[in-house]
Amino acid sequence: MSNVLFSTRDARESTEKLSAALAVVRKFWKGTAEVGLILGTGCGDVADAIDAEAVIPYDRVPQMPRSTALAHKGQFVCGTLQGTSVIAMQGRCHLYEGYGFDDVTLGVRIMHAVGARRLVLSNAAGGMNPAHATGDIVLVTGHVNLMWQTRTGVLRGTPAGPGRSGESVYDPELIDLAASVARRENFTAHRGVYVAVSGPNYETRAEYRFFRRLGDVVGMSTVPEALVAAECGLRVIALSLVTNVARPDAPERVDAEDVVVAARRAEPNLRKIVLSVVSSE
Repeated sequence: MSNVLFSTRDARESTEKLSAALAVVRKFWKGTAEVGLILGTGCGDVADAIDAEAVIPYDRVPQMPRSTALAHKGQFVCGTLQGTSVIAMQGRCHLYEGYGFDDVTLGVRIMHAVGARRLVLSNAAGGMNPAHATGDIVLVTGHVNLMWQTRTGVLRGTPAGPGRSGESVYDPELIDLAASVARRENFTAHRGVYVAVSGPNYETRAEYRFFRRLGDVVGMSTVPEALVAAECGLRVIALSLVTNVARPDAPERVDAEDVVVAARRAEPNLRKIVLSVVSSE
């Protein structure tokens, strides 16, 4: 019984955090979003295409965690993109930055609260499928959650809403749309499984061999946001930019700057998918 009471208290605290954050966002922007965008490593330039009506740094929003990762500006960009009202997170926060599950997903709840019904997630990820190449895009069809965290407000191990399996989180119609864009524009977009780890360290050779049995790309984000978005009833698409392909028997040194550079090179193709998803019904 004490665990149930503790979970109820945490749920109330989460609601209070959202209310405080939302009140400040509404001081800057009164609009109603149709689509939310979370722009990960190397993908933040997509926000430059938004006709911005408000730009809100995370540090102006109470309870909103601060983004410290390389190339993450840490701000909401609110406005229109190709005539569609959007709210974008230009940079995200990660568990490895010292935040909890509820902290890194607060932005998703804000997006939902201002009207968003579709969510586009992007990330830079390590490739594990030898058939993939640096610069390819992976359309996430499912995930394996090795972060070992869930949101508070519910008992751990208890389903908190739809999409607990991962396979039902990602919208098949949006995935089909993204694949059609890649075919039309003549760039490579695979369908695949995202393996989520908490980080911040990159994987060892042994871990890469293990993860390769589980999925196609590996990263340190996206899954918490996708789970909360599904719980809120949002249609979700997640796009991974392959920034390097792991070869456990011939490893190469990769650092954060290499990842950012590779992601930015592939960003124009990702932008084409984002624009099509934003414009879809």
